[in-house]
Amino acid sequence: MADKLKAYSEEELRQIQKAYRNLVRSISTNLDDSDKKNIRKAFEIALDAHKEQRRKSGEPYIFHPIEVARICAAEIALGPTAIISALLHDTVEDTKITLDELEAQFGTKIKMIVDGLTKFDDLYDVESPQAENFRKILVTLTKDVRVVLVKIADRLHNMRTLGSMPKQKQYKIASETAFVYAPLAHRLGLYPIKMELEDLCMKITESEIYKDIADKLSATKRERNRFIKQIIGEIEDAVSKLGIKARVFGRIKSINSIWKKMKKQKVPFEHVYDKFAIRVVVDVPIELEKSSCWQIYSMITDFYRPIPERLRDWISNPKANGYESLHTTVLGPKGRFVEVQIRSERMDEIAEKGFAAHWKYKGVASSGNVFDHWLGRVRELMESQEGNAIDFLNDFRSNLFAEEVYVFTPKGEMRMFPKGATGLDFAFEIHTEVGYHCIGVRVNDRQVPMGYVLQNGDRMEVVTSKNQKPNERWLELVITGKARSKIRSALKEEKRKAGEYGKEILMRKCKNLKIEFDNENIDTIVKYLKLKSHVDLYFEIANETISHTVLKEFNVINGRLVIKEKEEPKEKVQKPLPGETARKRVNKPKLLINGEDASQFQYSLASCCKPVQGDDIFAYTTATDGVKIHRSNCPNATHLLANYGYRVMQADWVSSFNSSFVADLLIIGIDDIGVVQRLTNVLTNQLRVNMRSIAFDGKDGFFEGKISVVVNNTDQLQFIIKTLLEEESVSSVTRIE
Repeated sequence: MADKLKAYSEEELRQIQKAYRNLVRSISTNLDDSDKKNIRKAFEIALDAHKEQRRKSGEPYIFHPIEVARICAAEIALGPTAIISALLHDTVEDTKITLDELEAQFGTKIKMIVDGLTKFDDLYDVESPQAENFRKILVTLTKDVRVVLVKIADRLHNMRTLGSMPKQKQYKIASETAFVYAPLAHRLGLYPIKMELEDLCMKITESEIYKDIADKLSATKRERNRFIKQIIGEIEDAVSKLGIKARVFGRIKSINSIWKKMKKQKVPFEHVYDKFAIRVVVDVPIELEKSSCWQIYSMITDFYRPIPERLRDWISNPKANGYESLHTTVLGPKGRFVEVQIRSERMDEIAEKGFAAHWKYKGVASSGNVFDHWLGRVRELMESQEGNAIDFLNDFRSNLFAEEVYVFTPKGEMRMFPKGATGLDFAFEIHTEVGYHCIGVRVNDRQVPMGYVLQNGDRMEVVTSKNQKPNERWLELVITGKARSKIRSALKEEKRKAGEYGKEILMRKCKNLKIEFDNENIDTIVKYLKLKSHVDLYFEIANETISHTVLKEFNVINGRLVIKEKEEPKEKVQKPLPGETARKRVNKPKLLINGEDASQFQYSLASCCKPVQGDDIFAYTTATDGVKIHRSNCPNATHLLANYGYRVMQADWVSSFNSSFVADLLIIGIDDIGVVQRLTNVLTNQLRVNMRSIAFDGKDGFFEGKISVVVNNTDQLQFIIKTLLEEESVSSVTRIE
């Protein structure tokens, strides 16, 4: 072993051994001698396998698998199988070790988990390599959920140490995390990890906003702690009088959740009042959990005024991921809102450790096995998927990350659906044939269209007709993967039958022109017309959308189709648009793309986020429209970076070049006489800013205005926002994303 460790310095070996001992101390599950031996063996194999590798920070790579294993043990409460898999999770992908060698050393289970964590090697011929690797991980979820739990631990450590990576790589990894891993952690009940992942993503994609909120939280920390201490003391006194053993403590809400509240409520930081929550965790037998929690709720609302519409009872109706708790918002001291969470020790452990803790209490709670139900839906989605990896991933997100609603069949059986599901989704859930022939649904004995959105507690009954059959519009009426898959299958079969006539037409035409009617030639036509399949081609010919005369676009050489070469059109000199000055035309922002002058690319600023010089940006190569420059916090950035990371390039502004940009602002405030005139005067007369458009709407004493302004950079934009906020009638000014 000594020879194998020569790649490490003595100090590095000391630090590695220290990290390993820290891992072992963090294991909370009982280990037998075999477990201890296998964990040590896995560590030594990984230590040797990664000895030539270094992380971007320069430290030995072995620190990464050790820390991933520690997260599995300490923060997710996983056992020896997951810990061994975490130590070995990168060996097959990054070193010469094979899956067969791992199976020989540790058995089939470890091999399967490590295989699920190993990325595909060569995926250049697929639409999205990232989505294909996501699909591989998620498919393995149905075999052993520890694959996903170890992957979440892996991603958490990568996010914690992302600072040493290039900025563009940070955007890509953060977007993948926000798109898949944070929602997945939430769905598996890992709330602390989910919140940390979201905060770490925001720190990269919304760095200025993150820092601003963090600074404000730090500045108000002393006052907030005094307030929390006062409430905790009052609640502890009251709980002790009930004779119930309980822990009472406060926690600050995550920066990302505060930012979400600011956006949703359209208010500044100072007007978000419930920035923290008080948690009361009772230590009682399982049979007394519900009654004890309600006792404490009753006690708290005796001396703090509750806000009725903010009561959330997830004890009687647990969330789909097993979360149980009683939440209420009360009016605390000094008229400030306070969220109070009441739960048992068992509920708290499940809320903190999620899926792993659930198995510890499996069968003891009245809510049933919610994770088995969810995994059943995952398996069903896997089995019904026929599309590409991106379609699969989008279906997975919309079906399995969404909030849920529950409805009842005519026989009183409860069925769970993603929020937003419709009556047609319900019909396909009952039976495929019922879905095919659905013409509407009855909800609580009232006839409604099949597109009716399900609400909690609805009693559903499907109305059918034997003459009904699916059509393209149905795909817009459903959100569940099962319904989508069944509708697509029916439409595909319908299209195939209709396309038989088109196939005969094309076959006869090919015979007349002495063209071989085979897959190679048909593929050539399909590719030329940018269709998806042979079936689509035959269907379009049958419907006369495409004529068989398309064959004239090809040369025929020995029965083979060859696309005719077209002359390149002469480049036209673009004339100025009416009223457009030469200055405006040449004033295109200068950029560097991958460190080189962007003039060699056909590029433009994305209209979805309207970047301004000074924004963090990236370049995205589109399929048909050249290179688009997006802001890193663009609403579409998460999807693009998570699914098409290989199309993304680094982009940087050339700061010495003056350009003009359009930015959109949302202004909210008190609606009084002359407010619009005052604001426009500030912009045009005081700030000398050119406005492109302006629209104001007043309601219930408040106004909401949208203004497009022309600016040179983000510094000017921030100065405009700051100046507008100084107006007495204005409560908030935000840049529209």
